[in-house]
Amino acid sequence: MTVYSQHANRGKTQILATYQGSGGVVSSTVTSLGDPALAAPITDALNRISALATVPLSVHDLRDHHVASYPTKHLAALTDRASRADLLSGAHSLWYEYACLQLHQALADLDDALAAVPGPILIAINAELETEARELCEALAEYSEGVPVPETESQRHWDFGHPFVTYDGGMDTLSREVREHLDRLEEGITSEEREKAIDHLRVLVTAYSRCSGGQAVLDDANLAIFAEPYDSDDYYLSVHAARPGDDGDNSWDVEIGRWEPDDPDEEYGSATGSTVLRCVLPTSPGADEIADLLNQLEREPGLLAKWAETSVGSALTGTGFVVTKGYGG
Repeated sequence: MTVYSQHANRGKTQILATYQGSGGVVSSTVTSLGDPALAAPITDALNRISALATVPLSVHDLRDHHVASYPTKHLAALTDRASRADLLSGAHSLWYEYACLQLHQALADLDDALAAVPGPILIAINAELETEARELCEALAEYSEGVPVPETESQRHWDFGHPFVTYDGGMDTLSREVREHLDRLEEGITSEEREKAIDHLRVLVTAYSRCSGGQAVLDDANLAIFAEPYDSDDYYLSVHAARPGDDGDNSWDVEIGRWEPDDPDEEYGSATGSTVLRCVLPTSPGADEIADLLNQLEREPGLLAKWAETSVGSALTGTGFVVTKGYGG
């Protein structure tokens, strides 16, 4: 329920916490650093942590045509390092566990950003996380259980449905569109299928986080990663996680496709993608396997055209992914 920002002041960079107070919007100084390059990753991580902690408390869980609340277990991880493991082991829902996974990453990124700062700054940041967690818990208790919270000048206000965070939390994960799409993937599935789908989502997101370049795109709502490197001769590659339910593809696959112009006479006209080959995987891959595939492609974009010529039964060169079907592309 807090937005963080940087502000230059007297030769230093202040990290400010801005929130809704009893008299309106209030800003206070969290800490100051001499190097703005140190402040930037701290500010970014704090904004992600605030949004990922707040938004699940501020929306209803509408799955299965019911109205419920999302869990609050993730709040403990803000101040208790031992609780961070719980962020990676739940099975409540695709969207909530996705938010928990991203919160785990944001906390790890904050650790990395704080590794180079003096002790007093580390103490100040930890105190800020304690304040955020405590006041979120108090506000939630007042909202859901009627437990009164003493009014103070520094109190941070939280309103259900109107979290005070960067727009959509500053990330697609927290958007309504992604939440609703992931909810639709859960329709009609069993708890066992949900747990497996959550594991697959974790693998996919973790793999994407380990990609070294910026050409791969995570399609979290559709459980896929798409890559179209420069100089790939119109070829593209996508990695699809197994989808839950009877209507979904129950296996992981790697697909290579190629864009074909709808009108060959138009130089920059529209194009339609067509599948060239697929590697249906016999088991769920590890995050490193997927990341290695995408990083190899990042280093050598011309590989796609060579991989596209791979015959059925052979592995894509330099990988363990075996082609199971060709489409004559």
